[in-house]
Amino acid sequence: MTAPKALDTPYDAPRIFGPAYRTATLGILLVVTLVAFEGMSVSVIMPEVSKDLRALELYGVSFSAFFIASLFANVVAGLWADRRGYALPFLAGLVLFVLGMALAGAATGKEMFLLARAVQGLGAGPTVVALYVMIARVYPQDVRPRVFAALSAAWVLPSMIGPSVAGFVAEHLGWRWVFFGIIPLVVPALLMLLPSLRRPSDDHEPATGPRSRPMAMTVAATATAVGSGVLLYGVEELYDAPLVSVVWCVLGLAALGYGLARLLPPGALRFGRGLPTTVMMRGLFAAAFFGVNGFIPLALTDVKGFTTAQAGIALTTGALGWSAGSYLQSRRVIDPYRRIRMGAACVTAGILLVVPSVVAGITGWVAVPAWIVAGFGMGMAMATINVTALKQSPVNEQGANSAALSVTDMLGAALALGVGGALSNVIGFTPSQIAVGFAVICGLMALIGLAATFLSARVTDPAA
Repeated sequence: MTAPKALDTPYDAPRIFGPAYRTATLGILLVVTLVAFEGMSVSVIMPEVSKDLRALELYGVSFSAFFIASLFANVVAGLWADRRGYALPFLAGLVLFVLGMALAGAATGKEMFLLARAVQGLGAGPTVVALYVMIARVYPQDVRPRVFAALSAAWVLPSMIGPSVAGFVAEHLGWRWVFFGIIPLVVPALLMLLPSLRRPSDDHEPATGPRSRPMAMTVAATATAVGSGVLLYGVEELYDAPLVSVVWCVLGLAALGYGLARLLPPGALRFGRGLPTTVMMRGLFAAAFFGVNGFIPLALTDVKGFTTAQAGIALTTGALGWSAGSYLQSRRVIDPYRRIRMGAACVTAGILLVVPSVVAGITGWVAVPAWIVAGFGMGMAMATINVTALKQSPVNEQGANSAALSVTDMLGAALALGVGGALSNVIGFTPSQIAVGFAVICGLMALIGLAATFLSARVTDPAA
């Protein structure tokens, strides 16, 4: 949609719930709400799952398996979306996501559960990339910040009731029914979204250049995913077999370097100004925030004696803060890089403030205000990063760059959670050891948040 030709006619940006975009907006928000229910629920019940399947040593890896699989699927979906449109990758992703939920609910051992998490990741990857491309193709540029703000707002209801519902179900029916119970929600969400999936939106030039070659990009995605897994395996084994583990870590880093150099915009690994840094910032934020977020329920339940539902309240408040930050960024009262810098500072502060929640003599409820601060920073920065990256991308590279954003996001979260899990394994799983491990993890993730604060100025394009 373009502005009116008459110079004296005021231009009012279209409303995302207006007649032209209502169906697309409702469909997108329904799917995001469904994904939010899953994300909040799984984070809360993971301590119970790990104990029931006798897999506490795989606590971090169970999250990493999801993210690494998503990373691979993101790239394939980005290529698919640039060449064929977003509808088919979205539908394929949703089917895989549901299959993974069913496998997780039926898991009888840790191996099957890890496989289920990987299948969920293979489904979530295409779904997320397709949604971003859908937003870029369907909505005008000046409307997109409102859409991303609405996406964050779609987390509010699941965040308010998701942890409590998941905790209640896990305590009274068993954690398996948390996975099974989400599956029926897919049907109404899909039916609502079908009209928007049929909407013509692919009047764009075919993607060209090295980042549009299917075989090369698939090889690069495979190298990145395998390299991540090998690196995390090496980190896990550093304590027991340091020399062999160093070899695994070097091999993993080499594969990561090869893959990322081809998956990300040129100059991303050296934080080149503009789009390269914008893409990399997504990974730094994901690592800092989710590297702590995943361990909050474990710390509060095992150190402070919280129930599963009580531990989920901290995650709830973080998501509410996220929504508030996203809404504020949509007002666009300050430059994008300043919003990102403010977000990084809030995430870093929230991580440091959550450490006392596991200190003896201090109530674990201090995690609630701390995670509101961290969530606010994520909402402020992540939505800004998404909008800025789309603005910096040519139309025929929106799918590739949306995939690149998700690649750094998933990789950052996967590596942070994997490293956190390895540290927990080394330090131990008694209540006092979990408290020490949680504090160490928070310290490492705060350093990443601090790095994001200093690097945020490089988001600005060189010509700006």
